[in-house]
Parts: sequence; structure tokens; C-alpha cells
Amino acid sequence: MDLYIIGFAAVLGLYMAWNIGANDVANSMADAVGSRAISIRNAVIAAGICEFVGAVLVGASVTDTVRKGIVDPAVLATLPGITPHDAAVILVIGMSAALLSAAFWLNFATVFGMPVSTTHSIVGAVAGFGLAAAGWSAVNWGKMSQIVASWFISPLAGGFLAYIIFIYISRAILGQEKPARAAIQHMPYIVFLMSAVVLLATIYKGLKHVIRNLDWLTDTRALLLSLFLAVVAAVFYKFYARKKLAGKSDESLGEQLEAVEQVFVPLVVISSCSVAFAHGANDVANSVGPLAAVVSILKTGVVDTRVPVPLWILVLGGTGIVLGLSTYGYRVMMTVGTKITEITPSRGVAADIAATATVLICTRLSLPVSTTHTLVGAILGIGLARGLGGINRRIVSTIFGSWLFTVPAAALMSAILFIIGRILFFDLVSAVITG
Repeated sequence: MDLYIIGFAAVLGLYMAWNIGANDVANSMADAVGSRAISIRNAVIAAGICEFVGAVLVGASVTDTVRKGIVDPAVLATLPGITPHDAAVILVIGMSAALLSAAFWLNFATVFGMPVSTTHSIVGAVAGFGLAAAGWSAVNWGKMSQIVASWFISPLAGGFLAYIIFIYISRAILGQEKPARAAIQHMPYIVFLMSAVVLLATIYKGLKHVIRNLDWLTDTRALLLSLFLAVVAAVFYKFYARKKLAGKSDESLGEQLEAVEQVFVPLVVISSCSVAFAHGANDVANSVGPLAAVVSILKTGVVDTRVPVPLWILVLGGTGIVLGLSTYGYRVMMTVGTKITEITPSRGVAADIAATATVLICTRLSLPVSTTHTLVGAILGIGLARGLGGINRRIVSTIFGSWLFTVPAAALMSAILFIIGRILFFDLVSAVITG
């Protein structure tokens, strides 16, 4: 019987991963698609490979039993009349309810092409089951307040940084009388900044679980290595830009601008792929974390605060993410990439650098931010650089509304599903854990 329950939980985890791929992952390639640097088909292939590799090879080998520390499992065992065995049963049912409700909300948002945070969805769902199971004391409201604050911090920070970067690109290159000549001069600085940010983000967001086993790769050495490789990339790209723009400075302004934008194309593709890789490594835990907790409890009968994640669960999560991206990701990809503001390769690079840098800085400061919120904020920033008329305010207001509803909607659904599951399946799950 335990195999049936594990199988059911695995299906829920796969469904959650599918929705992560359809909604959250699509954001990573939105700039590249919106700027026409890459086709939707090729974006799906590239992001699928990067996400799967990130999820399986450097995804969390150990994950928090309850994502983000929102609910303390110890509180469940202290409830009147609840034994440690009953607490384990409640956690299995609760994690299953959280997975299903978060997946439902993501599915609903994806149907309408709305980019919402998968992390906030699962956090809200876990909080909902915690409230239904043990009341207000079960939820870490300090953590919840940080998440609410991140709704404002991440898009504002990402938008401000993207605005600054794009203003620099506009004035230093695109607004010059000879943009082709200016691009050859200034592109190395842009490439250096992008490379340094992408490399550091890949290390800290994508490879953080591997780095723990590499004592020589300290923070200082990681920074120096990233800066050295960024210098190499900048020098290489100076020669690349000089070759691509040779003789272009004598052509018309329109032809020069088109040639300059083509030089930005490889950068927006590379930066988008790096976001996808880091996302797969970091956010696969949103689907496999609760599943790993269920599997661990069913096998051991004990509630642990941190549990190992078997390889098959990481593969399941990575596969689900790729399936979701390939079958339904185009909806969110088109919303973020084409409906908020017009995106060109140069604007896409500014947005990707800003979003990646913001998430990197906030990660190092232990501030919980959403990649989705940050990237959308960055795209808003490059749109505002052209004035209020440069953004679609109706789409923006709809996106902000979906953000505000994410946590309460997922929490309410999770609480309802938990209550139903506890009534119908408590004895069954209890018998399985007892063995």
C-alpha cells in the first residue's frame, strides 16, 4: 500500500513540476523570445536542457521538510492528543495537499498567461495546511512577512537596476551618432558586467549544493574566478563586435542600429539560458521538497526537519519541468516577452543582467525574493526608460493582481484539501506508516 501512496505523491510532484515548467521557467527565456533573438521552439529546447541539467545535477541533495521554514513540524507533535505518529500522518497529508493546491493555482495562472511565483505558491500552500492543522501558532509569521516584503522589494530593485543599465546602453551606444563605433567601444563593459553576474549567480544560485563539497572554492576565490573569466569574455567580445560591425559606421543610422542589436543577440540568449540553469537547480525543490518529505516519512515513520532527496525524485522534478515548459510554457513566455513592453536584444540584456544581479544580491543577504517578480520588474524598468507610454498598464495591473492573490489562494485551497484528506485518508496513511 505504501507504494500506492508514494506513487500518488509522485504524481502530485510531477504535476507541480509540470506547472513550474509551464509558468516559472517560461520567464527565463521571455526576454530572448520577446526580442526575437531565438524562436519559441529553440527557446523551449535550450531552456529545457538547462533546467533539466540544473535540476538533476546540482539540484538540492538535501531539502527542508517544510519549504522555507514556514511551518515547524515540531508544533504538530505538541498539539493536545497528537502523538508523534499522528504528526507524521498529518504531515504526509498536509504536504500532499500543499503540492496539489500550489499546482492548481499555477495551472490556473498559466491558462491566463499570468507569471506568478512558484515559491510563493508552495509557501502559501504549506502555510494553509499549517493553519488548518495547528492554528496560527504553526506558521512562522516572521518568514511570511519577509515574503510579503519581497513582493515590493524584488520588482522595485530589478526595475531600478534595469532602468539604469538600459539608460547607459541607450546613451552610450544607441543614442550616439555612430552607434556601430560606440558599440565596439562599450560592449566589453557590458559583457564584463553580464559575465560576472551570470557566473556568480550560477555559482551561488545553481552550484551552491556542490560548492559545499569544494573547500577550495571559497567566496573570495569564486569572486576572483568570476571576475577573471568575465575579463576574458569581455576581451573576446570586443574582437567579436569589431568583426561583426566592421564598416557599419558608414551606413545609415537605421542599418547601424539593426547591426548593433544583432551583436546583442548572443548575450540575451546566454543570459536567459543561465537564468534557466540556476532556476532548475534552485526551484526544483518547490516540487520535490514536499515529495521527498512524504517518501521519507513513509519509509522511516519519523518527521525530520531535513531529508535526503533520492536521484529518482530529482529526475522526476526535472522531467516535469521540461514537459511543462514544452507543452504550455509559450503562454507565459509571450505575456512576459511581448505584452508588457517592446523588447529588443539590448533591452533583453539589460533586463536579464538586472534580474540576475538583484536575485544574486538578495540571495547573499538571505532575503526571500521571487525570480518571476524580479524579472517582470526588470522588464518594467526598461519599459519605463521609454516613458509611461512604453508599458502596457492593463497587463501590468493584471500581473500585480495575480501576485497579490497567490499566497492566499494557494493557502485556502491547501487548507480545504487538507481537511478533506484528513477526514478520508488519515486511517489509511496511519496504517501504512505503522507498517
